[in-house]
Order: sequence, then structure tokens, then C-alpha cells
Amino acid sequence: MATIDGRPAQYGISLKQLRELMEHRGREGVAKISELGGISEICKKLYTSPNEGLSGSKLDIEHRRETFGSNVIPPKPPKTFLTLVYEALQDVTLIILEIASLVSLGLSFYKPADEDTPVLQEEEDHYGWIEGLAILISVIVVVLVTAFNDYSKERQFRGLQNRIEGEHKFSVIRSGEVQQISVGDIVCGDIAQIKYGDLLPADGVLIQITIALISQVDESSLTGESDHVKKGVDIDPMVLSGTHVMEGSGKMVVTAVGVNSQAGIIFTLLGAAVDEQEAEIKKMKKELPDYCMSMVC
Repeated sequence: MATIDGRPAQYGISLKQLRELMEHRGREGVAKISELGGISEICKKLYTSPNEGLSGSKLDIEHRRETFGSNVIPPKPPKTFLTLVYEALQDVTLIILEIASLVSLGLSFYKPADEDTPVLQEEEDHYGWIEGLAILISVIVVVLVTAFNDYSKERQFRGLQNRIEGEHKFSVIRSGEVQQISVGDIVCGDIAQIKYGDLLPADGVLIQITIALISQVDESSLTGESDHVKKGVDIDPMVLSGTHVMEGSGKMVVTAVGVNSQAGIIFTLLGAAVDEQEAEIKKMKKELPDYCMSMVC
């Protein structure tokens, strides 16, 4: 094994090859593994041992992160308070109230020259601006309260999400010993132990089934299919991040993490789709007030 400063000089398999490998299922997956020389050869190309795992050295772990990515899916940047204020202002009802308040304020300051106007009417016109101002202040209060609530909820959600991610541990083999490490510290080439009830944190290939000849995995979070999928070294060795182990236990070699895993790819696509949907909704909201005003006119 050629190494430089305690890390592999060059891996025998590329990130692109590993991503393509995890796109196959069932017999196609078994055939693809055979093309690459089998599971043992894949482990050799990743400079890992099915029994000993990775060495766990900082240089090796860091080099794997640089080459194959980290097991973290970057969240969307949080919205600022001003952004939430702007979004709250896009409500159609509030837009109508804003227009009504401005119209009311404009009419209150418009004073046509009329000598026959009663004194009482002049006093009412003098304080007519209060109604428009009251509407405008009400709109401002509603917008600020809505934006503040959304901002607080987003901060609480992100704090809870970070805490859950920090507390989520998983069993891997490093230097021949089983260790509990944070999910975010898992790297490509790790030998992970999986068992009933586990939520898989990364994509991998089964290298051993220890309790059951056939393991079952719930892939409904990715595929939408409620039926459990049978997994086995010679049946369908591909296991995906975000899926639950429903039966059996064993070991897998991690082949894709973070945004390069199947779950990460889906989240990335969903994020792009959500951005497009939000842009379309904003466009519709902008067009709706114009349509309403044209109907009024």
C-alpha cells in the first residue's frame, strides 16, 4: 500500500465510479461489483480492511473527506429577519390593506376649496388621516409579529436539528476495534456495523450478514415503496442512506457519503425544486394583486 504521510497516495477507485456503483440494484448491483473485482477488491481500492477497518489517523480521515466528501448535507442558508418581513408583506390581504391605508391617507390630506363646508365637517376632515394611519400601523404590527414568529421557529428548528445530528452515533470498525462515532465523522471506506432498527447514515455495500441469511431494509423514505426490500451479499448488497434496517445485522463498507449518497442527491434535487417552486409562488403573488386591482377598476 503506497502511502504519503500516513494516507493513501492514490485510491484505486474514483468518486464517480462509486456513485455509479450505488445506482445499481439487485442482480445488476452484484454484476457491477463483480466488474470491479468483487467486494474484497473494492475494499483494497479504498485502502480499508473488512476486519480491521480504517486506521483512524487524522491525516487519512481528512484525505478521505477531501477526496470523497464529508458525511454532511449542507442545509439551506437561514432566512434573515428582513427576508421574512418581505415575505410576510406579500400576503394579498395585507397588500389590499396597505393600498387602502395609503388611499385613505391621501384622501384625508386632499382638501377641495369649498366655502359652504360646515365647521363640523371641516373638523372631521382634519382628523381623517387617523383612520388610514391606524390601518397602516396594524399592517406593520401584523407583518413584524409574523416575521418574528417565523424567525423564532426557524432558529428553534435548526437548533433541534443540529442537536439531533450531534447526538446521532453509529458503530464503525477502526484499527480492529468497534467505535461509536458521530454520523458526520463517517468517511468513505469505513466499515460500519449495521443491525435491526438502525437508520443508515451513508451508502454502502454489504460485506457480511451475521444473523440472518437475508436482511430486510425499509427503503420507503427514498423509493416510496412500503414493501421491505430483501438484501444479501449475493442478492442485493446495496444499502442506502436514510433507510431503516428491519431485519438481520452485518457489516458494510461505506461507499458514498453526504451529497454524494443517494439520499444526498435526492435532497439536493429537492432543494432545487423547492427554490423553483418558491420563485413561482412569489411570481403568482405579485401577479395576483395586479389582477385584483384590474377587476376592481
